[in-house]
Amino acid sequence: MIIFYNATVIDGGRSWRGYVTVEGAEIADVCQGDPDMELLERCANRIDLSGAWLLPGVIDTHVHLREPGMTAKADIAGESRAMAAGGVTSWIDMPNTLPPTTTPDTLADKQRRARESSLTNYAFYIGATADNIDTLAHKVDYTGVAGVKLFLGSSTGNLLLNDDAPLRRLFGSVPALIAVHSEDEAIIRSARETLVSGSSAGLTAANHPQMRPREACFEATRRVVELARQTGARLHILHISTADELALLSDTPLSASKRITAEACAGHLLFADTDYARLGNRIKVNPAIKTEADRNALRHAIDTNLIDTIATDHAPHTLEEKQRPYLDAPSGMPLGQFSLPMVFELAEQGAFTLERAIGKMTNAPASLFGIERRGYLRPGYYADLTIVARQPEPYTITDADVRSRCRWTPLAGTPAHHRVLLTMVNGQIVYDPVKNGIGATTDPSPAMPLKFNH
Repeated sequence: MIIFYNATVIDGGRSWRGYVTVEGAEIADVCQGDPDMELLERCANRIDLSGAWLLPGVIDTHVHLREPGMTAKADIAGESRAMAAGGVTSWIDMPNTLPPTTTPDTLADKQRRARESSLTNYAFYIGATADNIDTLAHKVDYTGVAGVKLFLGSSTGNLLLNDDAPLRRLFGSVPALIAVHSEDEAIIRSARETLVSGSSAGLTAANHPQMRPREACFEATRRVVELARQTGARLHILHISTADELALLSDTPLSASKRITAEACAGHLLFADTDYARLGNRIKVNPAIKTEADRNALRHAIDTNLIDTIATDHAPHTLEEKQRPYLDAPSGMPLGQFSLPMVFELAEQGAFTLERAIGKMTNAPASLFGIERRGYLRPGYYADLTIVARQPEPYTITDADVRSRCRWTPLAGTPAHHRVLLTMVNGQIVYDPVKNGIGATTDPSPAMPLKFNH
């Protein structure tokens, strides 16, 4: 049995001094205070955390691991290890790979790939098209699938479905969560035509909020919220990027009866349009990074429950691709390794309450997706744990720190105080930089597929 003690435990929206014991793949006990000597002597492995934070492993419900078809950028094996270094113990991958994940066969292929190579727990969305709605409604086993991913605006991979009739059929027939990339395609196309109608030579990443304007976000979110209310569909709006969209959402705390929920991604919590001058294409992402007012509204929405989950939209591209001229550079950035430490930084700066934010990276994803026996520190749950400590001296994040295959981060040059010290998956330590080195592996991997109760 393993015991983690002298810990600052964070779970269920609160924090306390306590300890956690692990036996095999499961949490054995979670207690307040200090363990007695008899318990310490019974534990073969005793880890004194010296006040460091102990929390459930992060469940990142929005990642793009690029396998199959784009493994020059990333793959499941490498990215699962990079995310383990960031405290992520479970992830859910998006369908815009090559080929896209839109059939039971392509889904089964990705599940096989993860089973053979992932270091951390895994699951996938299946993508919606105009031609596969009957399949999504009747031929998918959603106990092993996170839900349906719908692109209302074209993005990397260009899975696009935005006509009214198939959308209504989709919302009225799918027996699982529908996760939406919410940008209006017609508004985006009009904005692009206006911007490039003369010469595109002077366009830079600073023009991205004009290329994919806030009106596109608001109109698409308004549309899907109305459709979900009419049909009773279970709707989850991904990467909210504007303060305007927040007005369409409910601040009701997350529960089984909350049918329309929303996600904020780390990039929109960290950056604002003032950062384009410094970071350029490194923060080119869809939806675009908006204004400081939008960023601050999203941060505030973490505490008011307008935002229900925090994810990363981890999306590696090669640095060569991101260094191309603005219109040729792909959208997306790798954030899985550093999002958790940066959430601690933002909470320390007063952006939001730490316990609330951590809950939206751990507890809330488990509850929202109905993930079985994960996301909380409870006896009998799988032992997915993350330990974070505040360093006595600040350090600077660099590209050299990046474990993703792309080897760059938009956070390069950012000072930080918090580090992930240890990550445990199903009772096995998969990341321990002191003992095992960065991105340590176990053989065999402890990773398991996520199971859902929709």
